Amino acid sequence: MSLKVVLAYSGGLDTSVILKWLQTERNYSVIAYAADIGQKENLDHLPERAKDTGAVKCIVSDLREEFARDYIFPMLRAGAIYEDRYLLGTSIARPLIAKEQVRIAREENADAVSHGATGKGNDQVRFELSYAALAPELKVIAPWREWDLGSRAELLEFAKKHGIPTPVTASKPYSSDRNLFHVSYEGGVLENPWNGYEEEMFEITVSPEKAPDRPTLVEIGFSGGNPVSIDGVSYSPYNIIDRLNDLGGRNGIGRADVVENRVTGMKARGVYETPGGTILHEARLALESITLDAEVANIRRDLMPRYSRMIYGGYWFAPERLLLQSLFDEAARAVNGVVRLRLYKGNVMVLGRRSDNSLYSESVSTFERGAMFDHGDATGFIRLNALRLKIRRAAEKKR
Repeated sequence: MSLKVVLAYSGGLDTSVILKWLQTERNYSVIAYAADIGQKENLDHLPERAKDTGAVKCIVSDLREEFARDYIFPMLRAGAIYEDRYLLGTSIARPLIAKEQVRIAREENADAVSHGATGKGNDQVRFELSYAALAPELKVIAPWREWDLGSRAELLEFAKKHGIPTPVTASKPYSSDRNLFHVSYEGGVLENPWNGYEEEMFEITVSPEKAPDRPTLVEIGFSGGNPVSIDGVSYSPYNIIDRLNDLGGRNGIGRADVVENRVTGMKARGVYETPGGTILHEARLALESITLDAEVANIRRDLMPRYSRMIYGGYWFAPERLLLQSLFDEAARAVNGVVRLRLYKGNVMVLGRRSDNSLYSESVSTFERGAMFDHGDATGFIRLNALRLKIRRAAEKKR
């Protein structure tokens, strides 16, 4: 009886070759598994393709709502941005894919799990740290670190030798990856950070120059830090992001060209489209400005970069991420209300925000008479804060 392995499978050249390699070179019975996480790709053909390549079974899991509700939304509640620019669209998808892969492995009594991530990238770390946290008993097979196939030409030769039906696609000078939250582009011509890119590369956003000349006005409702409605209409987590992707994409919002520091120690360039996520970040910040206590907001801002590095580095299921998540979720309980925005030629502009539990007080903030504020109180406050500065200056003069 041969051993069983569950392979994270896309149907492309790499994972098709890996499927056959696991079968012929490692003597595994292969269960192919594909996750629908909102990549807007028809996956109905995958079971037949996987079986034609040698899989004993192919499972396609619809994870769209779970992805939005249990992964994207918690990340948004924390305001996570990696190295000031990257909204973590690829990073946040990997732990969910791994979690479902582990579930299937247990259900099928498999002995191992396998993925198609290369030895240079971040994804191998994200997948394997997730496996370790959820099912350390499973063997992990990472073909790109084990086989001697080192180029696309060698993969194509292997495919030809074994009669693997590889998809025929137009040649692209880069690689791309898509899910509900974003589309990423890297490699090829983008590896030189001086090189530009063709406008045709982008899949879900128009260029700001070609965006409509009239702005789009939108109101987003939040409850407990989560977006729940658009223009007064309630949507499910998946559908609210999908709808904002459409609104943002049509207005040229959410493009970013980033050089980031990979967990493997090298710098890498990625170009991203995150229209809905960009809108939600701006809306959430606006609502937090009136609902979060100043020191709570400061603590959250201090901890957010560390939390973002955890997601980027694959520590979604680690105790430190869960600890910080509880803190961010407690703060997010106050983030309730509505934000009004203008979307226009690549920009997200806040027009207004309101909340029943707002900490903003017009009677305190106003410049008019009758305010709940005694201007004389500031005298003692300034004197106390200036005391150490006066002492330091006196010591300097004495020296």
